Amino acid sequence: MPPAVPARVLHRPTLNLAQLARWLTLALVLAWPTSAWLQTATTPSCALVLMHGKWGGPQSLALFARKLDNVCQVVLLEMPWSGRRAYDQPYTVALKEISAQVQTLRGKGYRQVLVGGQSFGTNAALAYMAEVGDADGVLALAPGHSPRLMYQQGMGRAEVDQARTLVTAGQGAQAITINDMNQGRRRNMTMSAETLLSYFDPDGLGHMPKTSASFKKAVPVLWVIGTQDPLYPAGEAYAFAKLPAHAKSRYLVVEAGHGNTPEVAAAAVVEWLKGLE
Repeated sequence: MPPAVPARVLHRPTLNLAQLARWLTLALVLAWPTSAWLQTATTPSCALVLMHGKWGGPQSLALFARKLDNVCQVVLLEMPWSGRRAYDQPYTVALKEISAQVQTLRGKGYRQVLVGGQSFGTNAALAYMAEVGDADGVLALAPGHSPRLMYQQGMGRAEVDQARTLVTAGQGAQAITINDMNQGRRRNMTMSAETLLSYFDPDGLGHMPKTSASFKKAVPVLWVIGTQDPLYPAGEAYAFAKLPAHAKSRYLVVEAGHGNTPEVAAAAVVEWLKGLE
């Protein structure tokens, strides 16, 4: 009978807690590039709530918005001053509509949420920062709507005074028609006295020098004005110089008119947005 072969005992190595910690750390280090790439690819960075001008609509800024796609998610809103809505809500409600979109974007994880627009859209962005003030920056393209200038020149003055009287008397729901002006064009617009006063009060939310000076916090602002824009001669002193100072704010002059300023300035806007990251 052959001699018995001793049984082979297999010794399984054991890890103490220190060794286990080292292995876990190594695994995390090796996995980091993939995790970091996934986070970069899925974590939102910049979003912009962009508003159209007077009597326009979101489609008027659609081409411009697409040029910003690679750097910032753009959301186009239809505001109460659009041609379709025709001042169906007062300015205070318009600001609530903007706020709702800003909060929606915050909820989606965007690290920076900006507000901006063209013409009346800029007017609203400035008013928003003065009244709500929770955005991270402002894109001001061809700022427009100047109720104080209109009032001083007698355009709609009687209607504004009538609206103020009605609102004071508690009759703000009464309808009034005003001959509105937009870059030399005129159009009769009918709205409630409360709504009319909210947009056309020479010292109200539509007065850009006042709202610019009343921002709730300093944020970067890109103010773009064309050399053929009616507001161009007023220069920086009109409203931009009244903004709270910020190192990344910029006053940009482009060779453009009031309507085509966004398209002409698109490349400069992209570079400015990249600089905010």
